[in-house]
Amino acid sequence: MEAAANAPDGDSLSASREAEQPAPGVIVRRLGPTAYDSTWRAMQAITSARNPSSADEIWLTEHEPIYTLGLAGRREHLLRDNAIPVLKVDRGGQITYHGPGQLVVYLLIDLTRRKLGIRQLVRGLEDCVIEFLEILGVSAYARPDAPGVYVACAQREAKIAALGLKVKKGCTYHGLALNVDMDLAPFADIDPCGYRGLAVTQLADLGVRRTVEEIGSALAPWVEARLPARLC
Repeated sequence: MEAAANAPDGDSLSASREAEQPAPGVIVRRLGPTAYDSTWRAMQAITSARNPSSADEIWLTEHEPIYTLGLAGRREHLLRDNAIPVLKVDRGGQITYHGPGQLVVYLLIDLTRRKLGIRQLVRGLEDCVIEFLEILGVSAYARPDAPGVYVACAQREAKIAALGLKVKKGCTYHGLALNVDMDLAPFADIDPCGYRGLAVTQLADLGVRRTVEEIGSALAPWVEARLPARLC
């Protein structure tokens, strides 16, 4: 497994990682494990440099343990300090946790070119994840008041995927995080996504035994294919 410290910057990303083009205008990059900060800065740099002919991209990665606070994030949602670093970032939403075993899907999408609103993209992504999980035998749903994807787990609601996006120059970056097979304990030290007492679950606990790489390889083309009016 590649060390997170070796994550690419914006200039070297396209040359250093596998890229494939499943459909015109959408490039999927399998980054492997990356450092959160350098990947975030790479997304910012690429978004700033985009022009109307720039291809849209989907990045697949996982990060070393880190809490991120969104633009509206409040520090009080970090209930207990621990050894995990906390980083304020420019996506929407409150606090969340990233760590090994979680698939992170970053979406660098030109909304203006696609005549797509941010809420349409969020709802479309939720629907896509829900349909994908159904194929895996997991029944999931979205909530109109709280972005993300949820399941009924042990007679209570639990979040399995979180969404948070940033729009700049009519283009998005950041994206969604799907819990695959990870240590969920760090979620107990926060109010996940700003909701006190919100339970969090993962595919492994629902009987789906797959690696992050396997889920990413299946989900990325599903996102592209199941949102033809938006991502093709």
